[in-house]
Amino acid sequence: MPDTVLLVEMGVLLAGIGALAGVLAGLLGVGGGIVLVPAFFYAFQTLGYGGPQLMQLCLATSLATIIVTSLRSVLSHNRKGAVDWSILRGWAPGIVVGAVLGVLVAASLRSVVLQGIFGVLGLLIGLWLAFGKAEWQIGPRMPGGVTRAILSPLLGFLSVLMGIGGGSFGVPVMTLYNTPIHRAVATAAGFGMTIAVPSVVGFLFLQIDPANRPPFTLGAVNGPAFLIVICMTLITAPIGVRIAHAMDPKPLRRFFAAFLVLVALNMLRKSLGY
Repeated sequence: MPDTVLLVEMGVLLAGIGALAGVLAGLLGVGGGIVLVPAFFYAFQTLGYGGPQLMQLCLATSLATIIVTSLRSVLSHNRKGAVDWSILRGWAPGIVVGAVLGVLVAASLRSVVLQGIFGVLGLLIGLWLAFGKAEWQIGPRMPGGVTRAILSPLLGFLSVLMGIGGGSFGVPVMTLYNTPIHRAVATAAGFGMTIAVPSVVGFLFLQIDPANRPPFTLGAVNGPAFLIVICMTLITAPIGVRIAHAMDPKPLRRFFAAFLVLVALNMLRKSLGY
């Protein structure tokens, strides 16, 4: 039986992580995974769980939470008629293929390599949040054919390697192809489902060394982290929404971009052994 004090410490840490992720998701419209993965990494490491598969635990548990949050989000957006189902249907098969490939690659990499990947991609996302402009476009409509066949698996693949849903990559891609931002955010929630479901199924079969996994972990998904974070995000996301409506979100977006860049650089530093 796991030590009671350890379980209490783990619960407190995870509750704080879930609360922060929920507020940020409601405040800035960013997916929780971009916060959860580094937060899980530092929490599990602080509790004494490390090893070469630590990042797999973080990615898988983050993606498990995204199944619930994305489903809730896409249903909410759909009631407002904001989801573009034609984009979702056209891109979903490629995203699923990319997600499955992402699991296979992530399962074979050491934690330190995944830290480096997260650091590089997180840095790019942070720079986009800081400097990206709504008027930037590379096409009048979402692409099909060869372009979609390349971009959709790539979107799923990179998202799994970061443990995130569809927003961080999907929203920039859709807005660059002239999709209105509210429709892009709503449709990206559907991307999150197509990324998270197949990847979590795959991660459930990944074997983690018992000495390096937190209590009540199935495959690479930690049950307590999943449950606590989901409960906290459902409570705190509406708080973030209310704050967003009460003040100008642009300075907050830039502040979060700076925070994300620092987190990404720290991940890179750790991956390089400094």
